[in-house]
Amino acid sequence: MSTTQLAVLARTVEPQRMLRRFLALDAVVTGANALAYLALSGPLGRFLGAGSGLLLGIGAFLAAYAAGVGLLAARPHPPAFGVRIVVEANLAWTAVSLAALALWLTPTAAGAVWTVLQALTVAGFALLQHMSLKERQLSQV
Repeated sequence: MSTTQLAVLARTVEPQRMLRRFLALDAVVTGANALAYLALSGPLGRFLGAGSGLLLGIGAFLAAYAAGVGLLAARPHPPAFGVRIVVEANLAWTAVSLAALALWLTPTAAGAVWTVLQALTVAGFALLQHMSLKERQLSQV
């Protein structure tokens, strides 16, 4: 992905702002997911073929994670180490989601599709955040 493509997606050419926007987008999407899992664990669990307890646990985890990513995004200059942790966590989430689908989850068709889509979305966040961090580091040299 080129710098121009990142700039179009972030709607800015400033690497620092790009990075903060992709972190904030991650926090908002993750937070919305967390709220849905927490508030609608029963109906969503039936629709996705997952236990409501599992969704409540995932929702609580995602709420805390979204808050952490949001705090990182709110910093004027998010530290590279913190961003790398978010990128690695997003990649781990993607891998675990796909492994869980293949090895132990028995979701509905909608649940299987949802698991793959959210894993790909999270992988996309990791890529955008990694590329933005790289651009920021290149612009500071």
